[in-house]
Amino acid sequence: MGSNESNDGHTTCQAEKCYNPRDSTLRFVNTEDEFDFLYEGFKSRRALMSCGHAVTPTSLTNWCRRLLDQGESRFTCAQRGCVYEWPFSEVRKMALLTPEEIEYFKKALAANAQKDNLDTKLCPGCRSSLVRKETSNLSVHCTVCTANRGRVYEFCWQCLREWKGPAPRSDRCENDGCCNESLKALKNCPDITFESVTGVTGCPSIRACPTCGSLVQHSRKHCKSIVCPRCQVKFCFVCLKLAEECFKTSKISGQCSRGVAPRQSSIPMWKK
Repeated sequence: MGSNESNDGHTTCQAEKCYNPRDSTLRFVNTEDEFDFLYEGFKSRRALMSCGHAVTPTSLTNWCRRLLDQGESRFTCAQRGCVYEWPFSEVRKMALLTPEEIEYFKKALAANAQKDNLDTKLCPGCRSSLVRKETSNLSVHCTVCTANRGRVYEFCWQCLREWKGPAPRSDRCENDGCCNESLKALKNCPDITFESVTGVTGCPSIRACPTCGSLVQHSRKHCKSIVCPRCQVKFCFVCLKLAEECFKTSKISGQCSRGVAPRQSSIPMWKK
Protein backbone atom coordinates (compact mmCIF):
# COMPACT_ATOMS: atom_id res chain seq x y z
CA MET A 1 0.00 0.00 0.00
CA GLY A 2 1.37 3.43 -0.94
CA SER A 3 1.97 6.15 1.59
CA ASN A 4 3.32 9.65 1.99
CA GLU A 5 4.42 11.82 4.89
CA SER A 6 2.08 14.63 5.99
CA ASN A 7 3.08 18.05 7.31
CA ASP A 8 2.82 16.94 10.95
CA GLY A 9 5.35 14.16 10.43
CA HIS A 10 2.85 11.33 10.45
CA THR A 11 2.49 8.93 7.58
CA THR A 12 -0.85 8.77 5.77
CA CYS A 13 -1.79 5.53 3.99
CA GLN A 14 -4.29 5.48 1.17
CA ALA A 15 -7.18 4.01 3.21
CA GLU A 16 -6.08 4.55 6.81
CA LYS A 17 -4.00 6.59 9.21
CA CYS A 18 -0.49 5.26 9.76
CA TYR A 19 2.20 6.03 12.31
CA ASN A 20 5.38 7.73 11.23
CA PRO A 21 8.05 5.02 11.67
CA ARG A 22 10.53 7.75 12.67
CA ASP A 23 8.42 8.92 15.61
CA SER A 24 10.68 8.20 18.59
CA THR A 25 7.89 8.90 21.11
CA LEU A 26 6.05 5.72 20.07
CA ARG A 27 6.87 2.22 21.25
CA PHE A 28 6.61 0.06 18.14
CA VAL A 29 6.12 -3.71 18.38
CA ASN A 30 5.97 -6.56 15.88
CA THR A 31 2.68 -8.01 17.12
CA GLU A 32 -0.89 -8.12 15.90
CA ASP A 33 -3.24 -5.15 16.14
CA GLU A 34 -5.22 -6.07 19.28
CA PHE A 35 -8.06 -3.67 18.45
CA ASP A 36 -8.72 -4.81 14.89
CA PHE A 37 -11.90 -6.60 15.95
CA LEU A 38 -13.27 -6.86 12.39
CA TYR A 39 -9.97 -8.23 11.02
CA GLU A 40 -9.55 -5.40 8.54
CA GLY A 41 -5.79 -5.85 8.43
CA PHE A 42 -4.62 -2.26 8.89
CA LYS A 43 -1.17 -1.65 7.39
CA SER A 44 0.21 0.79 9.94
CA ARG A 45 2.96 -0.28 12.28
CA ARG A 46 1.72 -1.34 15.72
CA ALA A 47 2.42 0.82 18.77
CA LEU A 48 1.81 0.20 22.46
CA MET A 49 -0.73 2.10 24.51
CA SER A 50 0.18 2.96 28.11
CA CYS A 51 -1.63 -0.19 29.25
CA GLY A 52 0.70 -2.33 27.12
CA HIS A 53 -1.68 -3.35 24.34
CA ALA A 54 -0.91 -2.85 20.64
CA VAL A 55 -2.97 -0.65 18.34
CA THR A 56 -2.93 1.05 14.98
CA PRO A 57 -4.30 4.61 14.79
CA THR A 58 -7.32 3.57 12.73
CA SER A 59 -8.29 0.63 14.94
CA LEU A 60 -7.96 2.83 18.04
CA THR A 61 -10.08 5.55 16.43
CA ASN A 62 -12.77 3.01 15.54
CA TRP A 63 -12.80 1.52 19.05
CA CYS A 64 -13.02 4.88 20.84
CA ARG A 65 -15.73 6.10 18.48
CA ARG A 66 -17.66 2.92 19.24
CA LEU A 67 -17.38 3.64 22.96
CA LEU A 68 -18.71 7.16 22.44
CA ASP A 69 -21.58 5.92 20.28
CA GLN A 70 -22.50 3.51 23.08
CA GLY A 71 -22.78 6.43 25.49
CA GLU A 72 -19.49 5.93 27.32
CA SER A 73 -17.71 8.93 28.82
CA ARG A 74 -14.38 7.15 29.36
CA PHE A 75 -11.91 5.49 26.99
CA THR A 76 -11.16 2.04 28.36
CA CYS A 77 -9.10 -0.87 27.07
CA ALA A 78 -11.14 -3.74 25.64
CA GLN A 79 -8.67 -6.54 26.28
CA ARG A 80 -9.59 -9.33 28.69
CA GLY A 81 -8.68 -8.50 32.27
CA CYS A 82 -7.53 -4.95 31.47
CA VAL A 83 -9.54 -2.16 33.09
CA TYR A 84 -7.10 0.61 32.18
CA GLU A 85 -8.61 4.03 31.35
CA TRP A 86 -6.77 6.07 28.72
CA PRO A 87 -6.75 9.87 29.11
CA PHE A 88 -8.07 11.82 26.14
CA SER A 89 -4.60 13.26 25.51
CA GLU A 90 -3.26 9.75 24.89
CA VAL A 91 -6.16 8.78 22.65
CA ARG A 92 -5.74 11.98 20.63
CA LYS A 93 -2.03 11.26 20.08
CA MET A 94 -2.21 7.51 19.48
CA ALA A 95 -5.29 7.64 17.25
CA LEU A 96 -3.83 10.51 15.19
CA LEU A 97 -7.18 12.27 15.51
CA THR A 98 -7.94 14.87 12.88
CA PRO A 99 -9.21 18.31 13.98
CA GLU A 100 -12.73 17.22 13.00
CA GLU A 101 -12.43 14.02 15.04
CA ILE A 102 -11.05 15.91 18.04
CA GLU A 103 -14.06 18.24 18.00
CA TYR A 104 -16.49 15.33 17.66
CA PHE A 105 -14.81 13.37 20.47
CA LYS A 106 -14.85 16.37 22.83
CA LYS A 107 -18.54 17.07 22.24
CA ALA A 108 -19.50 13.39 22.58
CA LEU A 109 -17.46 13.03 25.77
CA ALA A 110 -19.12 16.05 27.33
CA ALA A 111 -22.63 14.91 26.33
CA ASN A 112 -22.09 11.37 27.55
CA ALA A 113 -20.56 12.50 30.83
CA GLN A 114 -23.48 14.79 31.54
CA LYS A 115 -26.00 12.07 30.71
CA ASP A 116 -24.17 9.34 32.60
CA ASN A 117 -23.11 11.06 35.76
CA LEU A 118 -23.61 14.56 37.04
CA ASP A 119 -20.35 14.22 38.98
CA THR A 120 -18.19 13.49 35.92
CA LYS A 121 -16.59 16.35 33.98
CA LEU A 122 -13.79 17.01 31.52
CA CYS A 123 -10.60 18.56 32.86
CA PRO A 124 -10.21 22.00 31.24
CA GLY A 125 -6.48 21.40 30.89
CA CYS A 126 -6.27 18.05 29.07
CA ARG A 127 -9.95 17.18 28.41
CA SER A 128 -9.65 13.91 30.35
CA SER A 129 -12.89 12.62 31.87
CA LEU A 130 -12.68 12.77 35.67
CA VAL A 131 -14.95 11.60 38.48
CA ARG A 132 -14.87 13.78 41.58
CA LYS A 133 -14.03 11.67 44.65
CA GLU A 134 -14.78 14.29 47.31
CA THR A 135 -18.16 15.82 46.51
CA SER A 136 -17.72 18.44 49.24
CA ASN A 137 -14.55 19.82 47.64
CA LEU A 138 -14.63 21.85 44.43
CA SER A 139 -10.84 21.67 43.99
CA VAL A 140 -10.01 18.65 41.81
CA HIS A 141 -6.51 17.33 41.14
CA CYS A 142 -5.73 16.17 37.57
CA THR A 143 -2.84 13.68 37.46
CA VAL A 144 -2.48 13.98 33.67
CA CYS A 145 -2.03 17.77 33.70
CA THR A 146 0.23 17.54 36.73
CA ALA A 147 2.53 15.13 34.86
CA ASN A 148 2.44 17.14 31.63
CA ARG A 149 3.11 20.52 33.29
CA GLY A 150 5.61 19.39 35.89
CA ARG A 151 3.60 20.99 38.70
CA VAL A 152 0.43 20.30 40.65
CA TYR A 153 -2.61 21.15 38.54
CA GLU A 154 -6.03 21.56 40.12
CA PHE A 155 -9.20 22.96 38.59
CA CYS A 156 -12.53 24.17 39.88
CA TRP A 157 -15.35 21.68 39.45
CA GLN A 158 -17.81 24.54 39.34
CA CYS A 159 -16.41 27.09 36.86
CA LEU A 160 -14.05 24.64 35.06
CA ARG A 161 -11.03 26.91 35.27
CA GLU A 162 -7.65 26.33 36.89
CA TRP A 163 -8.11 26.53 40.64
CA LYS A 164 -7.47 29.89 42.29
CA GLY A 165 -7.36 30.50 46.02
CA PRO A 166 -7.19 28.26 49.11
CA ALA A 167 -8.56 24.72 49.10
CA PRO A 168 -10.56 22.71 49.95
CA ARG A 169 -13.70 24.75 49.32
CA SER A 170 -17.30 23.66 48.82
CA ASP A 171 -18.85 26.94 47.64
CA ARG A 172 -16.58 28.60 45.07
CA CYS A 173 -12.98 29.27 44.04
CA GLU A 174 -11.54 32.78 43.72
CA ASN A 175 -11.91 33.04 39.93
CA ASP A 176 -14.16 35.95 38.95
CA GLY A 177 -17.74 34.84 38.36
CA CYS A 178 -17.39 31.39 39.93
CA CYS A 179 -20.78 30.37 41.27
CA ASN A 180 -23.12 27.38 41.23
CA GLU A 181 -25.65 28.30 38.55
CA SER A 182 -27.99 25.47 39.56
CA LEU A 183 -28.15 26.62 43.19
CA LYS A 184 -28.55 30.19 41.97
CA ALA A 185 -31.57 29.15 39.88
CA LEU A 186 -33.12 27.26 42.80
CA LYS A 187 -32.68 30.27 45.07
CA ASN A 188 -33.91 33.00 42.71
CA CYS A 189 -36.65 31.34 40.65
CA PRO A 190 -40.19 32.73 41.10
CA ASP A 191 -42.96 30.80 42.83
CA ILE A 192 -45.39 28.74 40.80
CA THR A 193 -49.16 29.21 40.95
CA PHE A 194 -51.04 25.93 40.55
CA GLU A 195 -54.32 26.33 38.70
CA SER A 196 -55.96 23.08 39.84
CA VAL A 197 -54.24 22.39 43.16
CA THR A 198 -55.82 24.02 46.21
CA GLY A 199 -54.07 25.50 49.20
CA VAL A 200 -50.52 25.49 47.81
CA THR A 201 -48.52 28.71 48.01
CA GLY A 202 -44.82 29.54 48.06
CA CYS A 203 -43.73 26.61 45.89
CA PRO A 204 -40.63 27.35 43.75
CA SER A 205 -41.09 26.96 39.98
CA ILE A 206 -37.77 25.12 39.66
CA ARG A 207 -36.78 22.03 41.64
CA ALA A 208 -33.80 19.70 41.66
CA CYS A 209 -35.10 16.17 41.09
CA PRO A 210 -34.79 14.36 44.45
CA THR A 211 -33.55 11.25 42.64
CA CYS A 212 -30.94 12.46 40.11
CA GLY A 213 -30.46 16.15 40.89
CA SER A 214 -31.44 17.40 37.43
CA LEU A 215 -33.16 20.80 37.45
CA VAL A 216 -36.82 20.59 36.45
CA GLN A 217 -39.16 23.51 35.76
CA HIS A 218 -42.87 22.84 36.27
CA SER A 219 -45.17 23.89 33.45
CA ARG A 220 -48.22 21.63 34.06
CA LYS A 221 -49.88 23.90 36.59
CA HIS A 222 -52.93 21.68 36.92
CA CYS A 223 -50.96 18.86 38.59
CA LYS A 224 -48.43 18.91 41.42
CA SER A 225 -46.55 15.79 40.29
CA ILE A 226 -44.02 15.69 37.47
CA VAL A 227 -41.84 13.12 35.72
CA CYS A 228 -38.14 13.97 35.60
CA PRO A 229 -37.06 13.92 31.93
CA ARG A 230 -33.62 12.60 32.92
CA CYS A 231 -34.24 9.69 35.30
CA GLN A 232 -37.95 9.21 34.49
CA VAL A 233 -38.90 9.19 38.21
CA LYS A 234 -42.26 10.76 39.10
CA PHE A 235 -42.16 13.02 42.16
CA CYS A 236 -44.29 15.65 43.85
CA PHE A 237 -43.13 19.14 42.97
CA VAL A 238 -44.57 20.52 46.20
CA CYS A 239 -43.24 18.24 48.96
CA LEU A 240 -40.44 16.54 46.92
CA LYS A 241 -41.56 13.05 47.92
CA LEU A 242 -41.88 10.36 45.29
CA ALA A 243 -45.37 10.75 43.81
CA GLU A 244 -46.41 7.28 44.99
CA GLU A 245 -45.50 8.14 48.59
CA CYS A 246 -47.09 11.59 48.47
CA PHE A 247 -50.42 10.31 47.18
CA LYS A 248 -50.70 7.85 50.08
CA THR A 249 -51.33 10.74 52.47
CA SER A 250 -52.62 13.55 50.23
CA LYS A 251 -54.82 14.14 47.20
CA ILE A 252 -53.45 14.81 43.74
CA SER A 253 -55.20 18.19 43.70
CA GLY A 254 -54.72 19.09 47.37
CA GLN A 255 -52.12 20.09 49.91
CA CYS A 256 -49.35 17.68 50.84
CA SER A 257 -49.32 16.19 54.34
CA ARG A 258 -45.99 17.82 55.17
CA GLY A 259 -46.65 21.04 53.25
CA VAL A 260 -44.37 22.79 50.78
CA ALA A 261 -40.74 21.68 50.91
CA PRO A 262 -38.39 24.66 51.33
CA ARG A 263 -36.17 25.87 48.52
CA GLN A 264 -33.32 23.44 48.02
CA SER A 265 -29.85 24.57 49.05
CA SER A 266 -27.99 21.52 47.70
CA ILE A 267 -28.21 19.30 44.62
CA PRO A 268 -29.05 15.62 45.25
CA MET A 269 -26.51 13.14 43.88
CA TRP A 270 -27.83 10.37 41.65
CA LYS A 271 -27.04 6.98 43.18
CA LYS A 272 -28.13 4.64 40.39
